[in-house]
Amino acid sequence: MDSNLAQKAVSLALEGQWEEAIKVNKELLKACPDDVETLNRLAKAYFESGNIKRAKSISANVLKFNPADPIANKNLSRWKSLTEVKKSCRTSHPAANFIEEPGKTKLVSLLNLGDKKVIAKLNAGDKVIITTHAHRVCVLTLDGKYLGRLPDDLAARLIRLTKYGNTYQVFLKSLEPESIRVFIREIFKAKKMARVQSFPPDVIRDLEPADEVPPHF
Repeated sequence: MDSNLAQKAVSLALEGQWEEAIKVNKELLKACPDDVETLNRLAKAYFESGNIKRAKSISANVLKFNPADPIANKNLSRWKSLTEVKKSCRTSHPAANFIEEPGKTKLVSLLNLGDKKVIAKLNAGDKVIITTHAHRVCVLTLDGKYLGRLPDDLAARLIRLTKYGNTYQVFLKSLEPESIRVFIREIFKAKKMARVQSFPPDVIRDLEPADEVPPHF
């Protein structure tokens, strides 16, 4: 297999250039029609281009070569309820979005997941938003579709932090049929919260404005 062409296929996917990715992966398959990695990339590219029927067909073909292939099995599980999907306008999100920073980032699993058809159209790396309510924090797609909610203890903390003026950015870290994990990053710290970590290793009662926080905090 042409390693340079394979790398180009990967790069095109990372850049969200799905139509070009389809062409390159199809070119690779001419030399090696049963290459599972290429087939999985092609299925993904078709899915993102809006051709769910073709994506399912290719993933099913992968399982003929390797019935235990985790990527094809996961994709078919996510896509089985879909009959159509809008063409993706998604651009890639750099790995830097998931760099952990003590006190400023948090990886968390969502509770009470939303509609599986909505979730099936998403990808790891997609940006999402959080909305705060009186006693809960929900995670939504950029167009406002519900995905799940944060655990109560973390929700209570973020409600107070955002009330004081902190702001956060959220990305999908991983998606499974029954599990979604999101990566939350503090992107702005209010002056009143200057001495308060958003996500301390051990949660303590430290959610008062800076001029009210005891020195040992």
